[in-house]
Amino acid sequence: MGEQSDAEPSKRDRYLERRRVLKAVGAVAGSSLLAGCGGNQTAGTETPTGTEPTAATEPPTETATETQQTEEPEQSLEERYPGLRILSPEPENAEAAERETYTTLITPLEEFYIRNHYPTPDIQESEWTVSLTGMFDEDVELSMEELKREFPTETVFHVMQCSGNGRAYFDPQVGGNQWTFGAVGNAEWTGTPVSAILERYGADTSDGMWVSFMGGEAPEGEDIFTRSIPMGKVMDDCILAYEMNGAPIAGDHGFPVRLVVPGWYGNNNVKWVNRMHVMDMMVFGDEWETEDQRLYTHWQQYSYRIIPVQDEAAEQYQTIDTYDTYEQMQNPDQIRNAYIFDQLVKSMIGFPGEDSTVTRRADGTVEVIGVAWAGDNAVETVEVSDDGGETWNEAEFFRPDLGPFSWRLFRYVWSPEPGDYTLVSRATDAMDRTQPATVSSPDQNLRGIQNDQFPWNQGGYSNTAYMSHAVDVTVE
Repeated sequence: MGEQSDAEPSKRDRYLERRRVLKAVGAVAGSSLLAGCGGNQTAGTETPTGTEPTAATEPPTETATETQQTEEPEQSLEERYPGLRILSPEPENAEAAERETYTTLITPLEEFYIRNHYPTPDIQESEWTVSLTGMFDEDVELSMEELKREFPTETVFHVMQCSGNGRAYFDPQVGGNQWTFGAVGNAEWTGTPVSAILERYGADTSDGMWVSFMGGEAPEGEDIFTRSIPMGKVMDDCILAYEMNGAPIAGDHGFPVRLVVPGWYGNNNVKWVNRMHVMDMMVFGDEWETEDQRLYTHWQQYSYRIIPVQDEAAEQYQTIDTYDTYEQMQNPDQIRNAYIFDQLVKSMIGFPGEDSTVTRRADGTVEVIGVAWAGDNAVETVEVSDDGGETWNEAEFFRPDLGPFSWRLFRYVWSPEPGDYTLVSRATDAMDRTQPATVSSPDQNLRGIQNDQFPWNQGGYSNTAYMSHAVDVTVE
């Protein structure tokens, strides 16, 4: 591309201007570029009694297949997803409306959150291809038929969570979609392992390499949604998924194909993938900005970073060798502003719901039910408190366990007296990392979790503070 003139704003200036606009509009979602995330065995019937999940329900009729996309009458977002609270109709952003969503092992499609940066594209599967570029002898272009028929098929249960989930609980408020508790769901994903594709075509899969995945949904002139994933993770378990919960992926969730990065935040799970580029660094620098100013770097280098109030923007790196989000946050001398990759340990109570009134059973108890997950790590324990975190009692897990990237259902048999209570849960993972209690104030300038506080950050990302997710309950 040509040299940038003095009058032309820099990429950082563009980013900061976007952030100023978003702060000005506050809760207005619109076409927010800084809000967190990406967004399925639908309607699984796993219940608090521990029964096995059943077959999936069908996805929304107009998005399940090409025929349905083109022939069925158009439905509103509310009609397609009756279990969601709509944050913005276009681009489509919506979260689970009720806590009850988090009392089942598998999240039904009707209650599975949606996070889109641009309007859902109208795609014909037969015309869609995924190209493989970068460090190869020659470029490769794969049709959906080739992806489905010429490579192995794998299935993984994975908690997809918007990195902005819990943003609404930040004080002071930050810009972007004001997600509360509902931008997370657990689903079964089926597709082609990316490792099989890279191996067939002789890609360099050595340590230190990266694969940048690009979405094909951006309107002309807009930035390309791109995420760079370290090669080790790609080869371990990433898939190009074309099914959610046993049915074709719905249009709003990435039809016909999306990347699934098990255990990692939704922003890494690129929808509508149309290009995979093998490289020896992340997308970085001027070579990833085209002449029409379409950035590939925005959602890798500027956004989805932990940026405290004292920083103008995130420090950019060509490559890093620490991908654990928590470790990055705790070691700012190595990476000043953590990249949001794998998920932090978190739990949430599904029953009782917020501001609810419950009646004790005949034996004087109430069964508290919820979910817990920990990204690349296993959840070791979950504790429940009925006094806002003053005292704790250990919960127990339901069976079955659907694998390392699925959430675990937990229950706590509670014996309360009649009255008002504040219920919270906190999870601890296999690395002995426990959810913090609260979100810090901006003037504390935290970059990592310290003194039982989660760091306030400009993007409102990754909130795991258990008091943010408390429920007030009245017992009769």
